[in-house]
Amino acid sequence: MKRHEEIKQAIIAAAMDRLSRYGYGKTTMAELAGDCKMSAGNLYRYFMSKLDIAEEIARQSFIRTAERLREVVRRPNIPAIERLRSFLLEQMQMTFQELEKDQHWIEMAEIVARERPHVANEGLARVRSLIAEILAMGNATGEFDIEDVNFTAEMIQSATFKFRYPQLFSGLALDKLEREAAGVIDLLIDGLRRRPTALAKPADAA
Repeated sequence: MKRHEEIKQAIIAAAMDRLSRYGYGKTTMAELAGDCKMSAGNLYRYFMSKLDIAEEIARQSFIRTAERLREVVRRPNIPAIERLRSFLLEQMQMTFQELEKDQHWIEMAEIVARERPHVANEGLARVRSLIAEILAMGNATGEFDIEDVNFTAEMIQSATFKFRYPQLFSGLALDKLEREAAGVIDLLIDGLRRRPTALAKPADAA
């Protein structure tokens, strides 16, 4: 099992290198097999398609981002309000830089988002749980009085969705995006301070 996982990770590393140079559309499974010094048939034992490889690359990227954001949640001696602001801004900066490294990543991200939406949803859920954790900290310190931190985290994520992998939604430069994101985040924080109960989850319609 360990050897199997090592080979999978070697395939992922080779795929990331080729995709960054040639893009998703111009990469074939046969070429990836050659890069890995294995037959195409052997490659299919580990990944059934190029899309499966792209899915795993995206999943690992989402996990790395969540792990880096967890460090923001764990920073000591920061008020929850400032922690939330830093978390959302740093998430945008991280994901912007991830795609900015190579334009081919934008192509692959768009394909994975369209063809395998559950992967993006898994990534969103990881980040959402961290936002909820920050909100719970704010409840504990008296900065917030939020009835349903999970629902509120979901709404914050929805309101700031443009700023997660922003190149998928906008052609703005990072400084312009930071200005927009800071304004949206300030509005959200003001709302949390003044009207936390308004963000309680609405009752299901009869």
